[in-house]
Amino acid sequence: MIESPPVEHVRLDVWLWAARFFKTRSLARQAVDTGKVEVGGQRAKPSRSVRVDEALRVTRGEETFEIEVRGLSDTRGPAPVAQALYAESEASIQRREQQRLQRAAMRDGYRPPEHKPDKRARRLIQALGDIDAS
Repeated sequence: MIESPPVEHVRLDVWLWAARFFKTRSLARQAVDTGKVEVGGQRAKPSRSVRVDEALRVTRGEETFEIEVRGLSDTRGPAPVAQALYAESEASIQRREQQRLQRAAMRDGYRPPEHKPDKRARRLIQALGDIDAS
């Protein structure tokens, strides 16, 4: 088997894709372009080189990851290999868990209907809607 030489620097969007933060490189590039990825507290360009021991802040959906780069790779591999490329801070892990619990608590009381409303229920809903409008 031929081993590739160790990588000294990798583009930011390629590294985010290889570390499995985004499914495609174009999604990683779009996240960097829209300011959802910060390097050292500053916005970066997708072509910026990532180095070991740099601090990144990645916002993906409602989650924010504060990570430190531990390794470099320009190829996407299995999840355990990708997770070895970075280390997430304890504060970041706790904050994400707390936010997840808050989102779960917010939808705790909501119970979706079992079926669509019938003709009578739709008329009642429309009647209540008319009352609120006036």
